Amino acid sequence: TKENKRHMGDTKHFCPVSLKENFVLYPGDTELTAKYREKIYYFSTSDYRDKFLENPEEYVAHNEPIQAPPLRVCLLGTHGSGKTTCARQIADKLGIFHIQFEEYLQELILPKTKKKIGPHFDEEPEEDENKMPILSQELEDLSQTMTETETKKSKQEVELTDEEKAIKANLMDNEVLPPEVLDNIVLDWWRKEPFRSTGFILDGFPRTLDEAQYLSTRGLCPDVAIFIQVEESDVLDRLLPPRLEKWKERQCKKMQNKKILKDLKAKIRV
Repeated sequence: TKENKRHMGDTKHFCPVSLKENFVLYPGDTELTAKYREKIYYFSTSDYRDKFLENPEEYVAHNEPIQAPPLRVCLLGTHGSGKTTCARQIADKLGIFHIQFEEYLQELILPKTKKKIGPHFDEEPEEDENKMPILSQELEDLSQTMTETETKKSKQEVELTDEEKAIKANLMDNEVLPPEVLDNIVLDWWRKEPFRSTGFILDGFPRTLDEAQYLSTRGLCPDVAIFIQVEESDVLDRLLPPRLEKWKERQCKKMQNKKILKDLKAKIRV
């Protein structure tokens, strides 16, 4: 083992081409190796090995050591496990960016949807406090015409692109995000500034096997992957009380609105 370590290249067991071109520490395959100046280099793909052999001087250290990329962390866990709280603390301590994946998806379509969407944000529609019985048929017809016009107008305004539709389907029904949509979102965090030179903690991604395979096929390797495992009872203790309180407030408001409408109808009868 000591002999092998002594003769390994500047990037050790990581692919030098992936580091140079993508600034990613991608573990090399022990079957894909090349020897240059009595040092052994490992490569992530055969194409990268061929590229190295064409011009090895471009991928080796010269006057100073090769710069390593910043820390990239993937933080995973079930909803309510405290991922975001932990991610913020880690990001503050290490001086890296905190990216909350689902929150980022919400921000991409928020200008069109005007509100956050998904199972965690679905609530019973609140009754309009100013709702009053209409006494005139003419006013009712006029109101209906105006409502239809506003609905048509809002439908025109809220036309989503194919990418936005895919994001909405993912947030609402957990539909798989196509690779071309992920390319427009995820690649920048590894390859563009300021993330490229600062690093980040990615909160809640990858969430599925498809998303993990996407990272692998694109050569986007996190340096650390953390999974937070919690008891179901702990999640219930954290999430149930505030949701129960919110439900009670809605029920109370509903009863108040019913009482107001009942009083109004009594006055009209009188």
